[in-house]
Amino acid sequence: MSGHSKWSTIKRKKGALDAKRGKIFTKIIRELQTAARLGGGDIDTNPRLRLVVDKAKQANMPKDNIARAIEKGAGGGEGDSFEEVVYEGYGPGGAAILIEALTDNRNRTVADVRHVLTKNGGNLGASGCVSYLFEKRGLLSFTGDDLDADALMEVALEAGADDVIEGEGHIDVVTSPAVFEDVKAALGAAGFEPANAEVTMAPSNTVALTGDAAESMLKLAESLEDLDDVQNFYSNFDIDEAELARLA
Repeated sequence: MSGHSKWSTIKRKKGALDAKRGKIFTKIIRELQTAARLGGGDIDTNPRLRLVVDKAKQANMPKDNIARAIEKGAGGGEGDSFEEVVYEGYGPGGAAILIEALTDNRNRTVADVRHVLTKNGGNLGASGCVSYLFEKRGLLSFTGDDLDADALMEVALEAGADDVIEGEGHIDVVTSPAVFEDVKAALGAAGFEPANAEVTMAPSNTVALTGDAAESMLKLAESLEDLDDVQNFYSNFDIDEAELARLA
């Protein structure tokens, strides 16, 4: 596990979801409004919106909140228009970082991102400096000690998944973006509901971090998530379980 998946695993262990639920909802509402504004408010004809709605449900966002955000975005009000921007840079130990943001003020957002990177041993880079290291992939994560790994793997691979990765208390299914929804539907029909399902950016290689670099990377990741404008960030860092236990 590495990068975005590694950070997701760490967050599950820290149990930080409830503590930041309000901030998570704010980010999802912004995504819902943007997806609806760009592609319409019908999830059957707007795949991007469908993914965000799934994300909202996974975060236990109330249905009324989801509906209001979609309606607001589809209405196209000027005050609800956010611009999509991508920033690239490096973290501690030379780890590559790719940041996706939705902003109504580019100057504010780039200043906030630069500050977080610099404060935690990283730096902002030029466009294209690390994006070539990442590939868009579908990721479905399943948790629980009673998962039938063999059955899950069989269903996933038959539905077109590229890989199934088993870890401690969780299983990740990796797909191409084209078959992501087909694999998710097949697994759901077989009784396997993911704890998290998203189209993410997977790194082509990893950078192992230890000691101060590992600690700084975790602080950087948490600080980026605290920024309202940052929707997603991806990295190719890897921290082994022994090092995570030491830092806990």
